[in-house]
Amino acid sequence: MKLNTINTEFKSIAAMLVCALAAGCVQMPTEKQSISDMRPQIAFKPTPGDSRLLSARVVLDNMDIGAVQDYIDGIATLKVLPGTHQLRIIQNSLLLHEERFYAGDGVNKTFVLK
Repeated sequence: MKLNTINTEFKSIAAMLVCALAAGCVQMPTEKQSISDMRPQIAFKPTPGDSRLLSARVVLDNMDIGAVQDYIDGIATLKVLPGTHQLRIIQNSLLLHEERFYAGDGVNKTFVLK
């Protein structure tokens, strides 16, 4: 009878161990997915100390998108769609810079303004 009791206890302990081990292996592998934004970006590098350039308006494809100071190289960029664009920098109806450029995926382009 004593052997039967030890055998039953051993079976109980073995069942608990199997259950504990199986529960630890239930977690499924995880997969991290993310989306990279590969749109081209543009920024501006104005002549140091030229406040006139900082307040000039950026017109991209005939759309006013803000002031040059909003897109200073190293601080902020403007994401654009891939393709050919027309860029104009205007201050009080005076054209300071005009350029047609192509921007492809993943390209960061900096315009030096003088």
